[in-house]
Amino acid sequence: MADEKLTLDEIAEKAGVSRTTASRVINNRPHVRPELRQRVMRVVEATGYRLNPVARSLAMQRSEIMGLVIPRSTHAFFEDPYFPILIQSIAKTCNYYDYTLALFLFESEADEEQLYPRISRQGLLDGIILQVGEIKDSLTARLMQEDFPVLVIGRPKDVPDVSYLDVDNVAGARKAVAHLFATGHQRVATITGALTTTAGIDRLAGYHQVLQERDCPSDPAFIVEGNFTREGGYQVMQQLLPHQPDAVFIASDTMALGALDAISEAGLHVPEDIAIVGFDDLVPAFQATPPLTTIKQPISQFGRKAVELLLDIIARGPYPPRHILMDTELVVRESCGAHLAPPG
Repeated sequence: MADEKLTLDEIAEKAGVSRTTASRVINNRPHVRPELRQRVMRVVEATGYRLNPVARSLAMQRSEIMGLVIPRSTHAFFEDPYFPILIQSIAKTCNYYDYTLALFLFESEADEEQLYPRISRQGLLDGIILQVGEIKDSLTARLMQEDFPVLVIGRPKDVPDVSYLDVDNVAGARKAVAHLFATGHQRVATITGALTTTAGIDRLAGYHQVLQERDCPSDPAFIVEGNFTREGGYQVMQQLLPHQPDAVFIASDTMALGALDAISEAGLHVPEDIAIVGFDDLVPAFQATPPLTTIKQPISQFGRKAVELLLDIIARGPYPPRHILMDTELVVRESCGAHLAPPG
């Protein structure tokens, strides 16, 4: 009788070979020494192991290469600590599933026009993970029209039938703003992300929701648009300071670092004069002075889940589309002033 509970890892362990070697033998691929092939096949025959249909269908794909497309300039890409974490997780998961990862960067519509024929070429890639940047996203729509397997990181606005993975940006922003009010702050402002992105729009929506629930009027002077960069955070915080907020929810840690620079330059102190909560929980957040209270995104889980979802799309097809929002977590450090708030 077949042992249906056995995994590929267990088959590899019983045969004394790597997982990759076991996978190659079971899927009848070349480049395996005869003695290793025989060891794996003896275990397979003894246990009655059968590769499940989804895994087998994945193994039959043409190239075993998936693409990761990031609409960022090379300069901006290496400046943002979010991307190394994401790519490391995606690459690690690709390796686990015997896939090769190809990375594509672009920053303009002209670049996209040149990129599209390369990534959509028949047989080059089995599928694509696309990190959505701006709301205007013609690449996703074009790939969907050709029934190309696509998984989008970030909630796309105008392509409802595409599968996507995102954090619950609205809920995350709500946690941040509610925490600032709960710690005694009354004049809570926000530096939004770029409002040409769904992340920027959704995090602003969370801010508005908390204000509405508390019957707090929304002051336009307390809402300034940033661009997810440190320099942008510095500049827009300078715009906010004359309006004397006592707390600011900032839609990314990178912008929050720039805001801390502007506050310090103005001779003010965080959190005594202005409390700050960011979003992302990147490494610089806990290295900041003071350490940054922030909303944690599960970026590493993002990468693993994105690869697994794309493999499922490759195996089973794009319909019905998968729409997954992952939870966020409030990480309390010194910048929000929670340790200064009166008890109760």
